[in-house]
Amino acid sequence: MNKTLTSLISLLLPLLFFSCKNQSNSEKVHVIEEGRWRGEISMQGQKMPFNFSLQNDSTGYTITLLNGEEKLLLDEVVVEKDSLKATLHIFDIDLKAKIESPKKISGIYTKNYIDGYELPFEAEFNKNQRFTPSSEVSDFELNDRYEIMFIPDQEDPAYPSVGEFYSNGNMLNGTFLTPTGDYRYLQGNIIGKEIYLSTFDGNHAFLFKAEIKGDSLVNGHFWSGKSWHERWSGVRNELAELSNPDSLTFIKEGYDGLSFEFPDLEGKMISLTDEKYQDKVVLVQIFGSWCPNCMDETKFYKQWYDENHSRGVEIIGLAYEQKDDFEYASSRVKKMKEKLGVNYDFLIAGINDKAEASKTLPMLNKVISYPTTIFIDRSGEVRRIHTGFSGPGTGIHYERFVEDFKSFTEELIDEGN
Repeated sequence: MNKTLTSLISLLLPLLFFSCKNQSNSEKVHVIEEGRWRGEISMQGQKMPFNFSLQNDSTGYTITLLNGEEKLLLDEVVVEKDSLKATLHIFDIDLKAKIESPKKISGIYTKNYIDGYELPFEAEFNKNQRFTPSSEVSDFELNDRYEIMFIPDQEDPAYPSVGEFYSNGNMLNGTFLTPTGDYRYLQGNIIGKEIYLSTFDGNHAFLFKAEIKGDSLVNGHFWSGKSWHERWSGVRNELAELSNPDSLTFIKEGYDGLSFEFPDLEGKMISLTDEKYQDKVVLVQIFGSWCPNCMDETKFYKQWYDENHSRGVEIIGLAYEQKDDFEYASSRVKKMKEKLGVNYDFLIAGINDKAEASKTLPMLNKVISYPTTIFIDRSGEVRRIHTGFSGPGTGIHYERFVEDFKSFTEELIDEGN
């Protein structure tokens, strides 16, 4: 080999090695730490914190969202090279992130069904606090029930609520009950004389703040997602109550009862007059697959239906979805049905706009809330309409709902047998 060729090879070998090394590094799968993480979604000039755990086993990666006692499993998580993507449970929503290091990720929270709906977020490993470390001392306690009023910035009317809070040191948990449902599991801290609470269940990205002033909570703010904001305040009142949820939605005068005809998930038209529903107790669930409170209710109904279906019971879920597109709506409800293991029937009834939903059921005074349940006895008579749902995040209120629900449905099932 001549000197010229030898020199050329000696010059090319380092370049070849450098090229191969760069290619290997660019294709390398980044390591990401398993365990507890703390994230922050940036919205409306605020930082909304949330906690989650990340695990990897033989089946792949999973994320568990943590809100107080709630543990919400996300099993559609993909880690590839330097990126992470997590589909948020049954919702058409994703977290998409770059793995900055084994202990840090950053990216966007995006609602796929809304054009341009993106919010930045970042998360760090081994951060256990919500807003502040639990070791910090607080001079205040909250183990009380409050009469609350929320006032939206938008044209929507003010509405009452009952707030219930439970503190332990500077750690705070609780929820808000409203006439149309609850705000699920809230978790946060007492910092100085202020309270901070948040929840992140995939669809809800809620942040609450208020100042403690004697028996009152003042200067309250509620931020939700990209643009919604409400002011709120409250006063301690152990006797605070909301309107009876069985009195808010009703059959209008001039109508004999409930009737409808909507397509099922395969497009076949289904009606209450179909033979399948005759001489049976039928619950009609007005809901949406995008609605976390509806998810809570559906989990409860799934178990109750499986236990009682053989006794002459049917449930029909009327889905009001985010898009006026049958294929899209059907695919979302099918995913929810599969994820939650639900065996009762679902129909595609319309879009989630309440005014438009009310037009599809003209015998109702209006559709006030997702969810709403209509109870029909074996003779086809509407016996009760329950607006909203007090889910497991409401503690004793959920237990009372379950007790009343089971007692009432037992009466309906036994009638005529």
